Amino acid sequence: MKLALSDNGAHLRFAPLSLTRPLGNIRVGILTTDERWKLYFPEAQIGYITEPYLLAKYPAMKEVDVCINALVIPTDDIVKAIRSLNQNQSLFVGDTWIARSGDGSGEQLYFQGDVPVILTERWDLFLSNERVIESDFQLITSGKESQPISSTNTIIGDPSKVFVEEGAVLEGAMLNTTHGSIYIGKEAEVMEGSLIRGPFALCEYAAVKMGGKMYGGTTIGPYCKVGGEVSNSIFYAYSNKGHDGFVGNSLIGEWCNLGADTNTSNLKNNYGKVSTYSFEAEKEIQTDVQFMGLTMGDHSKCGINTMFNTAAVVGVSVNIFGSGFPSKFIPSFSWGGAEGIVPYRFEKATEYANAMMQRRNQLLSTAEIEVLRHIHG
Repeated sequence: MKLALSDNGAHLRFAPLSLTRPLGNIRVGILTTDERWKLYFPEAQIGYITEPYLLAKYPAMKEVDVCINALVIPTDDIVKAIRSLNQNQSLFVGDTWIARSGDGSGEQLYFQGDVPVILTERWDLFLSNERVIESDFQLITSGKESQPISSTNTIIGDPSKVFVEEGAVLEGAMLNTTHGSIYIGKEAEVMEGSLIRGPFALCEYAAVKMGGKMYGGTTIGPYCKVGGEVSNSIFYAYSNKGHDGFVGNSLIGEWCNLGADTNTSNLKNNYGKVSTYSFEAEKEIQTDVQFMGLTMGDHSKCGINTMFNTAAVVGVSVNIFGSGFPSKFIPSFSWGGAEGIVPYRFEKATEYANAMMQRRNQLLSTAEIEVLRHIHG
């Protein structure tokens, strides 16, 4: 089977995270979108319907059998309905298109089961994260047995809601499953003194630093190192927040670094609904959300003691430093802080990106450089 994940016209709605990846590769819960669909369709080849400049890294496929809305979080019932589609049939939930077989020119079917999570806005990623962590937890751990949990840890709640993958290290931590499950990925580490409240996911080879305070609805992506206080946030892969400071209701891309004592405001002083920059609208828009922290694109970094305004948005390959609050929106390939920003030269930006990546024995690929060059313009 050839299965394509479609941005469905919403690509820029999830920027800056989607500037460097299709929505078929967005992370929410424990998994990325394509990882999740691959677990449901292990026999399938996965491709993408996305922006042309991304296809060198995230290839499309010819002669697709089934096309799926990448913003849908699958369930057993949704997958069953998709597998039951006849040639050229389409599946909807209400007015929302879910999937089509062939060209979709045939009969339209309407799903009658429980409504799945369907992402519509960037902030839905953290708003839905608790629910998706739980569904991913069931998907990943079904039929598997957790590694033994050391007696040096304290578990509050149901111990069966803690799942520890092979090679993970977990000592001297307090784990609270009263409000949700806790997933510790392969070769991950939770250092001593850490406090974790579910739903929480620590992906493979990631680490919670000593004394870290991790609240529910938080995902720490693969190879990330995170400490301090984190609440209802998603870190993608290879990003670091190694020291104290608060990150709440935030989305942090890949290869980002938050300097010591970086703090994100996630609530306005007047407790009102927030406005935030939209790449789709190319301006700041009003939302119906009260809590929103930082959204940071891939390869962006900030220095020590950086303070981010409520609902701040930082683009791709940004370097922020200096005292005071930087602008609420900082465009991609910028350098500076509260006293002003200047363009970040492409050669320097890629040089510094490679410098961070070399520490993990990686370098930007030719395809990744071309993606960044397109964003730079």
